Amino acid sequence: MTILQVGAAVLRRRADHVDPDKLTSPKLGELIEVLRAGLVETPGVGLAAPQIGVSLRVALIQDPPQFHARVSEDRLAELERTAVEPYILINPEIEPVGDERRTFFEGCLSVDGYCALVERAKTVRVRWLDPSGDYHEALQSGWHARILQHEIDHLNGILYVDRMLPRSFMTTLNYADWVDEPLDKVRAVFGV
Repeated sequence: MTILQVGAAVLRRRADHVDPDKLTSPKLGELIEVLRAGLVETPGVGLAAPQIGVSLRVALIQDPPQFHARVSEDRLAELERTAVEPYILINPEIEPVGDERRTFFEGCLSVDGYCALVERAKTVRVRWLDPSGDYHEALQSGWHARILQHEIDHLNGILYVDRMLPRSFMTTLNYADWVDEPLDKVRAVFGV
């Protein structure tokens, strides 16, 4: 499986709606398995179908506990980050809830080797179908909400670089120097 990189046209168009009558199709089942395998092969917290060249409104979200092992308890609390078991969203809709916004670094498997500060809604309401056709609605906050916004952006042809604070854009190698620094210090140094 190849994860497409920025510049691939499919990453910049709104993905096609999945016909609910096709939820049990072998083709959709294969796509879901490829997404699951993709996040095993290239660990990340989410993967959207356009990232593997399929223009359908399907995404996989996860934040396994093993990803938290390398993050301090204080940082996990600041990010409001808790474990998220893998799940599939089909035809998701998302909306911010409240006015509170949070700014943190984000990276993307389709913008490999870079990251930047991105401001996003702290809390969102998301609605979706699962692969069985069951409807779900949930209110999510913190890091889980950030993952949802990032992946659903992919389904709308939006990359985090479209939302980033441009002066904070950096390589992931340089990010290692800033990951644990207070946001106020990062903002002051980079003028964001």
